[in-house]
Amino acid sequence: MTKHRLLRSLPAAALLGTLFLSGCAGAPGQAEASEPSGVLRVNWGAVPSNWAPGHQTEAGYIRVPYETLASRNRNGDVVPMLATGWKVSDTSVTLALRDGVTFHDGEPFNAEAVKANIEAIQASPLGGPLLGIDSVKVIGDLTVRLNLAAPNPNIMTALSTSIAPMASPASLTDGSITEAPVGTGPWAYDAEASAPGAKAVFSTYDDYWGAPVGFETIELVGLGDDAASAALIAGTLDVSDAEPEMLARFANSPVRTMQYPASRTSLMFFDRGPGGVFESRELRQAVCHAINVDAINELEGAGTSATQYFTEGTAGYFDGPGYAHDEAAAKKLYQQAGSPELSARLVASTDNNAQVSLYMDQVAQALSGVRATVYELPPAKYNASWNTGEYGLGVGMSTSLTPYDWYRTWFAADAPGNPAGVESEELREAAELATNAGISDEADALWSDAMEIISDEALSCAHRIESEILAWNSTTVTSVSNPVEPWEPNSINYRALKPLG
Repeated sequence: MTKHRLLRSLPAAALLGTLFLSGCAGAPGQAEASEPSGVLRVNWGAVPSNWAPGHQTEAGYIRVPYETLASRNRNGDVVPMLATGWKVSDTSVTLALRDGVTFHDGEPFNAEAVKANIEAIQASPLGGPLLGIDSVKVIGDLTVRLNLAAPNPNIMTALSTSIAPMASPASLTDGSITEAPVGTGPWAYDAEASAPGAKAVFSTYDDYWGAPVGFETIELVGLGDDAASAALIAGTLDVSDAEPEMLARFANSPVRTMQYPASRTSLMFFDRGPGGVFESRELRQAVCHAINVDAINELEGAGTSATQYFTEGTAGYFDGPGYAHDEAAAKKLYQQAGSPELSARLVASTDNNAQVSLYMDQVAQALSGVRATVYELPPAKYNASWNTGEYGLGVGMSTSLTPYDWYRTWFAADAPGNPAGVESEELREAAELATNAGISDEADALWSDAMEIISDEALSCAHRIESEILAWNSTTVTSVSNPVEPWEPNSINYRALKPLG
């Protein structure tokens, strides 16, 4: 087994747990500007139907009203945001919180707010990365301790991602957070100017604690490819994601584009409990070998195939074959599974229908008795339902940055992405050993072992790395750059953007 160094995303002081980091600086990526001005119109293809932490993680939406306890810089280091420093040990994380921060409803940001948010996220469908926090203890108004169920060397990485935005406790309590986000960010939600499901408008928050931003107002809209292309060229839309087939339309126009690796998609088997459609390991393995990820890359003109979730050189990568397309192997494994006649249901969004439908067509062609019905849903409804267990399997995106987070989100017996609630003893023991090894070379190798078990058991496969294409009108906005946070699709460095014209 080849060892791979664990991503050392925590500063040395945090890793050693000996002292707090200093934290007087403002949030990373903030623009040096005087007075904000202008309206930034942004399209990510949809507008969220649920703004509650743990229910929506697409950073292009979350990072407008919300902020996280920590952030990332361009070097990949975890740096202060709403927490100014932290001390990490095998049993706890103690956070020093930024003073003078208020939520958009005027409520103070403090230790009680952190406790309320972490507990709410843990109870949410996407709260897996935070389930390793056993309890939250308020030490003082601006000091909070997260008691860990087991050593978690990646806890600050998890707290820097869009899985853990800080929302007003008052809005969490009364449930209004679902429709109206209330965070601490530079832009506050404007309910009167917004149209639920169609447009979300945010204006600068006068009492924002950090440095000024460039734009006074941000409008998030949901447009299809044709409408977005036309609006970008005309200058009535400033920033959008784009598909490869849209690029030719931007020739001889003021629209500029850039790409960055932003997302990883995988096939997940949800109905794999006793009596479930995908209870058989051999059947799952057959399905995995039946899928040809290269075919969707060729169809869409973008994307990279992978046989495992983590890339070579990062924590969690293992030396093993995974599941390359092999129709002969698929048929053999299907026979070993008893050649069952079965049908399954899954959903796709308008964004990934081609990918999901092609995969299921490939499975039906290789495995004669397997049929899967694909239902298309709008992106917001798809994001809220594809991985809840309502459907037997699904193809979707994961934002997990570490093997601990990926395991805790999808494969542990109590993981929110494991509605069947089943976990092999082999996987449980391997993950427990890796977790208890803390931060060490031994832990790196142990996590690789656990990820290999997930692959051997065919709990997930058909891995695909996708690049985000950002498009913007160069006559209306400048200082465009991809987000500093890794693996965040549908996002941009909002704080650096400045208006033109």
